[in-house]
Amino acid sequence: MDEHTVPAPLFEEHRPRLRAVAYRLLGTSEEADETLEDVRGTWRASDDPSGPPRAGPGRAVAPSPDDPTAAVARACLDRLRARETHREHPWDPWDPWASGGPPRPGGAADPDGPTTADGPEERPLPSALDGLTPPERLAYVLHDEFSVPYEEIAPVVDRTPAATRQLAGRARYRLREAEEMPEPDPSRQREVVAAFLAAARGGDTAALRELLDPEVVLRADTAAVRAGAAAAHGPGAVAEAVADRAGTARKALVDGAAGLAWPPEGEPRLVFAFTVLNDRITAIDALSDADHLNRLELRL
Repeated sequence: MDEHTVPAPLFEEHRPRLRAVAYRLLGTSEEADETLEDVRGTWRASDDPSGPPRAGPGRAVAPSPDDPTAAVARACLDRLRARETHREHPWDPWDPWASGGPPRPGGAADPDGPTTADGPEERPLPSALDGLTPPERLAYVLHDEFSVPYEEIAPVVDRTPAATRQLAGRARYRLREAEEMPEPDPSRQREVVAAFLAAARGGDTAALRELLDPEVVLRADTAAVRAGAAAAHGPGAVAEAVADRAGTARKALVDGAAGLAWPPEGEPRLVFAFTVLNDRITAIDALSDADHLNRLELRL
């Protein structure tokens, strides 16, 4: 066997902790195991000075041999971002069980997940983490659950330690909201969406970006993608992706919340559903599939 095909001892030494980090970040055993194998493959290549490092899914992973936690966290962050931009069904942050995460309390426990002396570890609201943006989730899990200092998390999320501390703080706030299940503010949500529509109609890209959360995602179902509404992440990319269609759309109520429908006349063929938290748009769902549209309560 070639010496470079043997997993690095340091990686294997920390495998239980690395697997726990991946499981908690991603929520499923399958993805956690796949991520560890991807990173371990990169680790073998990074020990070989004669060959280029291998990359996992998404952003290239180029870990330092002495920092396996950062490498696994970075790979998980890529998977979380890919999951957000490829989600086909509308996501409701006021219903933490709607996001397709781990099972609800009382459901079947993951036999390979984190365990305690009494068996599989049970956590309240296990999928409430799905209400966080990927960087918020990573900062919260690494710091609050695995005691990783902010200074070590910051390079993974491409932020300063102070900004990383703010990410974790915002995550704690959102998790408290999810546990308390507060009622959304329909009037404020309508104001934010109305401001978004006005900025789109006026071609004011700067105003559009100001209304978008730094980690905003545009999710599009298959039919919307065929119609040109490609998934996007970040204020600049999302504003560019939706500006044209949103500028010619009309106001609509989508399941009781403010949204947009396109074209401006006739039967809607594309609907934008907005998620608004703390006066910022955190997600836009572009829906064009007939089955998806039929499930919506749409009022024009």
